[in-house]
Amino acid sequence: MDEFTTGQIHPIECAKEAWALIKADYWILFAISIVGAMIGGISMYILIGAMICGIFNAYLKVIDGRGKANIDDLWVGFKFFGPSLLVTVLIVVPMVIWIIILFVTIYLPIITAAIMGNNADGGTILGTFIVGFIIDIIVAVIMISIHSLLIFCFPLIVDRGISSWDSVKLSARAVMKNIPGIGGLIGLNFLMALVGELAFCVGLYLMIPIITATNVVAYRKVFPRNPNDPHLQ
Repeated sequence: MDEFTTGQIHPIECAKEAWALIKADYWILFAISIVGAMIGGISMYILIGAMICGIFNAYLKVIDGRGKANIDDLWVGFKFFGPSLLVTVLIVVPMVIWIIILFVTIYLPIITAAIMGNNADGGTILGTFIVGFIIDIIVAVIMISIHSLLIFCFPLIVDRGISSWDSVKLSARAVMKNIPGIGGLIGLNFLMALVGELAFCVGLYLMIPIITATNVVAYRKVFPRNPNDPHLQ
């Protein structure tokens, strides 16, 4: 079997297929996603890699037709804590840096202006804000590019039992060979998240299983399951 396929990601079809495959397990997948995210957050992101692996384990189980999801599928992620550590660092650290840059370039000038009151130089504050906004756009583009290259890392770790570094290399190669499909997938994810936000923000959480399942279906288009691979049975 080839390492991966190309030209197989059609975002709208992936979303339709994802919903058809997970709708019977929607609520348990929703619960697994929320619980995993909460544990990752409470642990100061130390366990976020293991939790993401557990979440993908549950989705892969359903999408591969290996049975119904249950909360125990989430705990399987703990065995991938070590193998997923590098990927976790590569994702979390840039996010923290982005948040710091966002605070320094956008919010700090606003806070400074509020503290200084009438003594603040409006032109200087506005100029700083505009420069900061431009910097944030550039950083955001870089962040999206990095995360796009890593989009298949966690499912690869769970699905193929490979290391973080091997998953990074394989994911990056697959993404570079499937740029149109990945770009469309990211755009569709953004639109689904936006629709969720418009539904009084609560809808964003309800969209999580659909967005995640869509990404997993896209993963399976690029990395078809090998029925002879005993790793996931």
